[in-house]
Amino acid sequence: MSNAISFEEPWARTHQFDPPAIFDALREERPLARMVYPDGHVGWITSSYDLARTVLSDPRFSHSTEIGHFPVTHRGQVMPNHPRIPGMFIHMDPPHHTHYRRMLTGEFTARRASRLTARAEAVAAEQIDVMRQHGSPVDLVKHFAKPLSLRVLSEFVGLPYEEVGRYGHAPTLLHDPDADPQEAGAAMGQAVAFFAEVIERRRKEPQDDLISRLAAEDRLSDEELCNMVTLLLFAGYETTESALAVGVFALLHHADQLAALRADPDKLDAAIEELLRYLTVNQYDTYRTALEDVELGGETVRKGDSVTVSLPAANRDPAKFTCPAELDIDRETSGHMAFGFGIHQCLGQNLARVELRAGLSALLREFPDLGLAAAFEEVPLRLKGSVFAVKSLPVSW
Repeated sequence: MSNAISFEEPWARTHQFDPPAIFDALREERPLARMVYPDGHVGWITSSYDLARTVLSDPRFSHSTEIGHFPVTHRGQVMPNHPRIPGMFIHMDPPHHTHYRRMLTGEFTARRASRLTARAEAVAAEQIDVMRQHGSPVDLVKHFAKPLSLRVLSEFVGLPYEEVGRYGHAPTLLHDPDADPQEAGAAMGQAVAFFAEVIERRRKEPQDDLISRLAAEDRLSDEELCNMVTLLLFAGYETTESALAVGVFALLHHADQLAALRADPDKLDAAIEELLRYLTVNQYDTYRTALEDVELGGETVRKGDSVTVSLPAANRDPAKFTCPAELDIDRETSGHMAFGFGIHQCLGQNLARVELRAGLSALLREFPDLGLAAAFEEVPLRLKGSVFAVKSLPVSW
């Protein structure tokens, strides 16, 4: 294992729920390994928990689009450097990142998210009714996970769900590496135009939603606010939907864990954290660029080198989690990195937990005999792309 690995190797999942097997070998021999990106750039990839936390918390590693070498887009195309996009703070470093994120921090606290519990539970109940009206079997992704996560997030942000046809397809297409680029681009353009229209509406007639509150502060231009809305939707919808759907898939496959959860519903919060750790659907597009030469893991990362951080591999590190390849809802999961780490750690993680709790609780309560309506091996997966997902999940009761 002395040579640099190919960028394609970390995609090679060998099991529905496990990261690529190469990470176990890399972690033993060289947890910071050389990796060749599609354009020939030789950077690095981490597979250990400690190195992941180090890279994601060290200010000598940048996430700015202005600096350094960014590996690829999710379609395998080289992503060129470009100036900061106003409001798109996920690809900024302090102080610009701090400026925008600080405006949102209070909106996504655990206390604020908990206020949405009743609404999330009501939406989950409505989607349970949709499933019953459809009849068994039903696609859990289409009729439950997608609408639950998108409805709750849309209402919170201030996007009218009755107009979901104008924006709902864009996040799915943008996260899907097999989607037609022209179709995805058109959907993105339509969605952004709709966001701008909603912002104009809210400036004229404010409501109790995030867009209205941000617009009222008059600190953001329409372009900045539109890009922030775009970021929140694209980062928060597909990830939560996938975590919910793949989480149900994992529980249905691990009958002992599902039985333990049904026997003691008070374990739900712990089970959610374990599912987040075990599955880590944010699987690959976490990378940084060295701003200077950095000594890391016994290697010298040169200025300008790309370092990809494998969150799934970090969450399967036996140095942090005992028997990490096992799903164990009684496990101590504190410190897991399903939501990343450092200043770019997922802003909406508390809202995601509210949605996951509402969705799983409703399914467990309303469908005591819920099961897969297809063979385990036949459930279609999306293995590539920034988010690991099931394309559909046929279930029956």
